[in-house]
Amino acid sequence: MYAVKVGYIALCVLLASALPALADAAGEEAHGDWGNTAFRIANLILFIAVIRHFFGKKIVAFFKGRSESIAAELAALEAAKAEAARKLEEVEKRIAGLEQERLALMAEYRAQGENLRAAILAGAEEEAKRIAARAEATAENEIKAAIEAVRAELAETIVAEAEKILAERLTARDHAELVDKYLAKVVFH
Repeated sequence: MYAVKVGYIALCVLLASALPALADAAGEEAHGDWGNTAFRIANLILFIAVIRHFFGKKIVAFFKGRSESIAAELAALEAAKAEAARKLEEVEKRIAGLEQERLALMAEYRAQGENLRAAILAGAEEEAKRIAARAEATAENEIKAAIEAVRAELAETIVAEAEKILAERLTARDHAELVDKYLAKVVFH
């Protein structure tokens, strides 16, 4: 409160010392009318006292409230600044971690690709073994069928040659004896 009173007195002295200069600037004699100057100073002091009496507490409360709101706003801004700094640090950490995460993902994808490749190759090898086994079985069956066809053809050729040779060497009487002999074996069995 003492500082406020000193401030009022300093303001009054400043204004009082400035009045002669203002009067001189207006073209009047600066040394003349001290009574008028004293009246003006007294009027100013009275005006300031009335304002202080009626509005002093409100003015002080206004400036105190304004000061507190500015302090609260500064505190809020400091908190927001700290939060922004914290978020920036988190983002920088995540950005720094992105490279490591990217490398980890690439390693994981490569491992998955290698596993998939190995599985595909293993499946292809199994399929190739099955195909080879089927081809071998098919080849064996075709060989057996070819051998049987050759045997059948050979048998037919042998029988045809044997018939030809027998037809040339066999007489009608030998032929009749052979037929009787075979009929006798068929009938007795």
